[in-house]
Amino acid sequence: MSGTTAGDGESLAEVQGEVEQALSGLAVDAPLVGIIMGSASDMPVMEKAAKELTERGISNEIRVMSAHRDPDTVADYSKNAQMRGLKVIIAGAGLAAALPGVVAAHTALPVIGVPLTSSMSVAGGLDALLSIVQMPPGVPVATVGVDNAKNAAALAARIIDTA
Repeated sequence: MSGTTAGDGESLAEVQGEVEQALSGLAVDAPLVGIIMGSASDMPVMEKAAKELTERGISNEIRVMSAHRDPDTVADYSKNAQMRGLKVIIAGAGLAAALPGVVAAHTALPVIGVPLTSSMSVAGGLDALLSIVQMPPGVPVATVGVDNAKNAAALAARIIDTA
């Protein structure tokens, strides 16, 4: 069997098309929005995004993963997000706020950064805001106000509605 045909001579594209068509009618509860944050201490702020999305009827998931402590986990999550059915990723981070940029570097999905305040910050969240806003060319991250996860959810909803 070659790499481009199935066992009975059908092309791989034909088989994939048939499988996709068969699965398209199935009801799946896959989340449309991934909400991630660098630390469990960020949960009270980031849960506001989940609440807003849920109120709008948009399925979502919420996870903790650090760009600094778990870089492989963040990369794997980001690389597989689109395949899993996610349409947007909201990433909350404080201090150096690397998480949104690392996610954007590993996915073609829209990424919304939520700069978070931190008790360790001398800048009251400004450090996180500047870190998220100053992404290099080719690594776009939309940014909302400091601690404004609810606006991140509203933006994610608009992105999904226009897709």
